[in-house]
Amino acid sequence: MARIKVVYVISRIDYALGFDWVDKYLDKSKFDLHFIFLNPITPKLHSDLISRGTKSFFIKFNSKRDYIKVSFKLMKLFFKIKPDVVHLHLIDACLTAMPIAFLMGIKKRIYTRHHSTYHFDYFPHAVKYDKLINALSTSIIAISKNVENVLINRELADAGKVQIIHHGFELNKFLQTNNDDVFKLKTKYNPANKSPVIGVISRFTEWKGVQYIIPAFKKILNDYPDAFIILANAQGDMETELFQQLSQFNSNQFCTVKFEKDLYSLYQLFDVFVHVPIDEHSEAFGQTYVEALAAGIPCVFTLSGIATEFIKDRENAIVVDYKNADEIYEGIRFVLNDPDLKKKLITNGRNDVIKQFDIVKMINSLEVLYAS
Repeated sequence: MARIKVVYVISRIDYALGFDWVDKYLDKSKFDLHFIFLNPITPKLHSDLISRGTKSFFIKFNSKRDYIKVSFKLMKLFFKIKPDVVHLHLIDACLTAMPIAFLMGIKKRIYTRHHSTYHFDYFPHAVKYDKLINALSTSIIAISKNVENVLINRELADAGKVQIIHHGFELNKFLQTNNDDVFKLKTKYNPANKSPVIGVISRFTEWKGVQYIIPAFKKILNDYPDAFIILANAQGDMETELFQQLSQFNSNQFCTVKFEKDLYSLYQLFDVFVHVPIDEHSEAFGQTYVEALAAGIPCVFTLSGIATEFIKDRENAIVVDYKNADEIYEGIRFVLNDPDLKKKLITNGRNDVIKQFDIVKMINSLEVLYAS
């Protein structure tokens, strides 16, 4: 029986574990998997895939001005590969590849919706593009109930096309870290071995809520003068404002990290992890909710994206109100001052994500969708 040809088209991604895992776990006896990356420079993931024999292509893409050129290159590749399924990720991949796949009559046109209300909140003119992609697709993967709600109730997408498939993770790797790798990162990011360490992995953009974590950390320093905060993924449209906030601290009290590939080891540097988006809709999913709990780190969260579906206050995390630095501060203190609560949060958090977000569960759902 011929294998089903599946083509992933992904835009503006240098490296993402999720796609690496798809390549690793998808049943290659049934599916012939190809990747096409649209990016300004050759993505690291593309190079990694090529090195292990996966079929991967790179099309240089800088801006919307490249749409027509990129679309013709995609058409050429589709003619060459003759895919049974195209699976698209992120807006530029959808806007270039979806119309081509539709015009070429590719029967299964799937896209994973990675944003929630972002366009409604910040770029209302772009909602029409979301609706166009919805119309041209044959299946839409909603990564959370939040996204499903936006698709069906706000964009009026065909409910019959929408299917929830949660992100899956290689969960054991978040605990089975190498001590030497952890030590290398500690030496790099916290060489003075300060503690307690508050961890943040959030882009520097308004809806992530980092602007409320920084004043909470300032209060933590009053209680724990040797405290330290690591802010990873520290880039975005609020860099100027957030670095201005950080300027009140001594350089040995914080560390900013633009990119760290070894997330498994990075989480092990944290005593408390904080993720506080500003409302329940901002996160489409929020992978860091799952990663931090899988890593066995006690967490302080606001409820957004996937967290609204399974996070329970003082059961598997501390839940705080949106845009509230005082509650973030109190939540961190609860974790640091109550060893029994900390142990409970770690145990329950890890058990809960194992039940719901294992990589095999996601891959099985994708395989059923591709073969249906």
